[in-house]
Amino acid sequence: MNIKLRHFLVFNRLILAVALIGLGFLLGFKASWWIAWIPFLVAILMVVAHFMIGPMSLIQGYVESGDLEGAEKLLAKVKFPNLLYKPVRSSYHMLQANMHSMTDDLDKAEASLRKSLDAGITEKGFEGTAYLQLGAIAQKKGKTKEAYEHIRKALALGLPDKDNEASAYLQLCSICMQRRDFRASKQYFAKAKACKPTNVQVADQIKEMQKYIARMPG
Repeated sequence: MNIKLRHFLVFNRLILAVALIGLGFLLGFKASWWIAWIPFLVAILMVVAHFMIGPMSLIQGYVESGDLEGAEKLLAKVKFPNLLYKPVRSSYHMLQANMHSMTDDLDKAEASLRKSLDAGITEKGFEGTAYLQLGAIAQKKGKTKEAYEHIRKALALGLPDKDNEASAYLQLCSICMQRRDFRASKQYFAKAKACKPTNVQVADQIKEMQKYIARMPG
């Protein structure tokens, strides 16, 4: 479907629904009520889609193209997030959390992640990713015990790729280092290296951490 046409349909569902209802009555009175039910049904589906899906079906294109400002504007158009279909609502709050994380608004990011989890994340690996993000937020807030629990839960639930796994193990390694639990720190570091991450940032973190690991006693 043409992108402009898709945008038009998504942003004008309610107007189109009203027009279809009018068409349904016109067909009913002028022709047959057996034909009129078709525009009535389409109108109902459009109203349901407006409140249960909203503009969320368009957001993936913005995220994939790197247009985060456009994605943020679409999120702002969702006026009744609690009416969104649960998996869609979960994605909505997850995207909100990512936006808040970029501006270092940790409290709002954490709240959005918890709402995403409460809505029920259905995509494989995304629940683990949510807990990994909660762990990173807790660590930034200095709540190392909470961070440790969240990250371990993220690994238990499963993460979408080896880069995320390596990042999780590195965070556990760092926490254990702060606790002076050098044995556990080395074990987590070994697991991070074993993931063989391809992400440049994660690979650089492993190289940097290697310097500290090499100087550890035991």
